[in-house]
Amino acid sequence: MGFSKKVSDKVSDVTDSTQDQIQSLRDQVEQLLSERVTPAIADVAGRAETAVNNARTMTTNQVETVSAQVRSQPIIAIGIATAVGYLLGRIAR
Repeated sequence: MGFSKKVSDKVSDVTDSTQDQIQSLRDQVEQLLSERVTPAIADVAGRAETAVNNARTMTTNQVETVSAQVRSQPIIAIGIATAVGYLLGRIAR
């Protein structure tokens, strides 16, 4: 009976030690996530948002520029559109 009690105590000690190590690892992972990963993700998301906003602004500016040119010179715009349509039609054959 004494031997099985010692084995049981050792198994219990090893189990407790293992659980303590697992909890320590969990704490370290949580700390890494909160200190390094989360801010890095937020930084990348901010950069992506800035890039999307810049692209949207550039596209809007280009559309406005082309629209202004078409309004100021409609005959030339119709000629260019006709030529592009003709070329695309020839290529598509």
